Amino acid sequence: MADRIELTGLKVRGNHGVFDHEKRDGQDFICDVTLWLDFSAAAAGDDLAATVDYGAVARIAHDVIAGPPRDLIETVAVEIAEKIFAADDDGALLLHAVEVTVHKPQAPIPLEFGDVAVTARRSRKTRR
Repeated sequence: MADRIELTGLKVRGNHGVFDHEKRDGQDFICDVTLWLDFSAAAAGDDLAATVDYGAVARIAHDVIAGPPRDLIETVAVEIAEKIFAADDDGALLLHAVEVTVHKPQAPIPLEFGDVAVTARRSRKTRR
């Protein structure tokens, strides 16, 4: 069974991009994280320790986006996914899969557009 927790719309200022002005001036990024896990034990016991703390997940995503500049948002998305899994590896190994979408709504594209986003998905099966 795989239930899911979704964190959407986390807005963080970062300095990612291939252009010097992106690294210098920064821009807002939006991050969505979906976690797949079985939270029947958490629900049965009403116990935070039996599930994933989405506040800690938000902090991981924030710290990566606000951290060292990367050229690609693909790199940012993968780093967030891997760090979330690493945090779970230190605990109860609850996660089945993680999906991270990083949106770059102010990407330097000289055309009118709504959003640019990349999604990285990692699962426990593919990490072994």
